[in-house]
Amino acid sequence: MLVLAIDTATPAVTAGAVDLTADSPPRLLAERVTLNAKAHGELLTPHLQAVLAEAGKTFADVDAIVVGAGPGPFTGLRVGLVTAAALGQALDRPVYPVPTPDAVALAAGTGEPLLVATDARRKEVYWAVYDAAGRRTAGPGVDRPADLAERGLDVRAAVGEGAVLYADVLGFPVVEPHHPTPLALVRAAAAELLAGAEPGPLTPLYLRRPDAVEPVGRKRVTRA
Repeated sequence: MLVLAIDTATPAVTAGAVDLTADSPPRLLAERVTLNAKAHGELLTPHLQAVLAEAGKTFADVDAIVVGAGPGPFTGLRVGLVTAAALGQALDRPVYPVPTPDAVALAAGTGEPLLVATDARRKEVYWAVYDAAGRRTAGPGVDRPADLAERGLDVRAAVGEGAVLYADVLGFPVVEPHHPTPLALVRAAAAELLAGAEPGPLTPLYLRRPDAVEPVGRKRVTRA
């Protein structure tokens, strides 16, 4: 099974071609990862074309698509989800969303309780907690690093660009990689892919509290 892996929920523009079979771990055929938080829309499609060319495949050979559903900033995250949805519709292939922190945790593979913390901007982090087996036990959520540290999380390390930015506040050793990998994205959805399960809805995990609020009353207009 040829799986295209996509994630744009972090500053990394991530694309990969992965071979998935029932009797062996996923095998990476090609990947392109560029760290540029402002270039998701510009780079994602060329990255996908490049990984397929390197793998000696075409879009017609793709059997399924896996895409990181966030949480992440609105502009970047929607690029990956919209691209995955458009490809799925055009190719008549299933598209499987996975929470991006799940893929980051699998990529880190520490074998210990882990905090995934990505940069949510506005001095906040998107976070999720995983046990030693890589199962999510809390989150995803969005909080200020200091508020998250006060929870007394039972983890041994942290991963993600948020973990790097606020290492002094969170107080955990930082491990790598800080962004999801194509292999980890496919691993996160492998059971569904191999079973041919119906994909879940392509619902982005924004989690961000809205900037706009409903007005509580009319403003008084006065003459100058």
